[in-house]
Amino acid sequence: MTDVSPLTEAPNPVHELSEEALRARAAAALERARARSTALTAAVDDDDLVRQHSKLMSPLVWDLAHIGSQEELWLVRDVGGREPLRPDIDDLYDAFQHPRATRPSLPLLGPAEARAYVAEVRAKAFDVLERAPMTGRPLTEAGFAFGMITQHEQQHDETMLATHQLRKGDPVLHAPAPPPARSGPLPGEVLVPAGPFVMGTSLEPWALDNERPAHEVEVDAFHLDTVPVTNGAYVEFLEDGGYDRRELWSAAGWAYRTEHDITAPRFWRREPDGWWRVRFGVHEPVPADQPVVHVSYYEAEAYAAWAGKRLPTEAEWEKAARFDPATGESRRYPWGNDDPTPEHANLGQRHLSPAPAGAYPKGASALGVHQLIGDVWEWTSTDFAGYPGFRAFPYREYSEVFFGPEYKVLRGGSFGTDAAAVRGTFRNWDYPIRRQIFAGFRCARDAAPGERA
Repeated sequence: MTDVSPLTEAPNPVHELSEEALRARAAAALERARARSTALTAAVDDDDLVRQHSKLMSPLVWDLAHIGSQEELWLVRDVGGREPLRPDIDDLYDAFQHPRATRPSLPLLGPAEARAYVAEVRAKAFDVLERAPMTGRPLTEAGFAFGMITQHEQQHDETMLATHQLRKGDPVLHAPAPPPARSGPLPGEVLVPAGPFVMGTSLEPWALDNERPAHEVEVDAFHLDTVPVTNGAYVEFLEDGGYDRRELWSAAGWAYRTEHDITAPRFWRREPDGWWRVRFGVHEPVPADQPVVHVSYYEAEAYAAWAGKRLPTEAEWEKAARFDPATGESRRYPWGNDDPTPEHANLGQRHLSPAPAGAYPKGASALGVHQLIGDVWEWTSTDFAGYPGFRAFPYREYSEVFFGPEYKVLRGGSFGTDAAAVRGTFRNWDYPIRRQIFAGFRCARDAAPGERA
């Protein structure tokens, strides 16, 4: 590693914006999120909106009204100090009060009422935005509350997209264009040198509590796959009996696999002419060059064992994504400090599928690792926990209540994640059994003593 001192976190240009520019930035992010929510809920009829397409998911109409409820609580009532619009529905849309499986039985707002409610809340939120100070309170500093609500809505948009994937029937979502093609051959893996780097952030104004604070972490040298594991590579694992070989699986993974008779990634099926999948109602051959998606942590772990590797830790993933050995700086994104563009990453459900491995050369990290942002969430081997110095903000239920070994950390976002809801420090988490989410993985292995430069 180049001898650089001190290690630093990249500064964020948002801190230099005027209050007027901060308001414009927040308004644009809120409008983009609402356009997506509207498109996802307008794509189906009212019967589909109120139907529960899977017990793993809420009815789409619940997600829509919940988006409005959270916006009312934080922007209209807290930041704006306004009178409540619908205090009578607070409990209905409290995610901790009612598990997803029981939400259809609640007296939920109907489609028309939900649409009217979120529109009224948004009008009042924009009125608050015109007047709210951008300094003076941690909740409003640099527009944090508006960024938090934007990210919340985009996260539910991705959840609604996953519900669309579980929905039965003809396709209703359409991508304007296919993803770009692979750019060319790449090495199979990249050596990430040993040494410290700055993990997390204390400078990203819209970063959530579990991303904070920035702190130095020492990482041993390791090799990391240049791109996520592809469908073609995963088929080799399948054809080699990977789902039947007990020695490849952890005890918990094997118990889950056998209990639920899991034999392939979710939405795949074997046909005489090869593997096929269902993608948002479209039946198609599994594309060999795309990253595998809809696999659980346990499946990723078993594949890594079959390949003679392992899953990366969260710290390893972030170092590969952010660390620039030439400067010692931890970047905001793998490619640098500028916000994502369509040339950097596959985000925002533009293509409704992962792009081929190697399709975004301009999104590569300083160390040469590709597609760390977008395409598929990547499982890591790390349990979800707070960083040293963690402080819950603005409420414990965002992340602190989930800390513990029950949840594994995922990184990097998927093709269904918006740019506002992912960055080099962003942390997602879920149960290791989850397969309906847009999750894949890449593998790591320890470096030999002679490879630790």
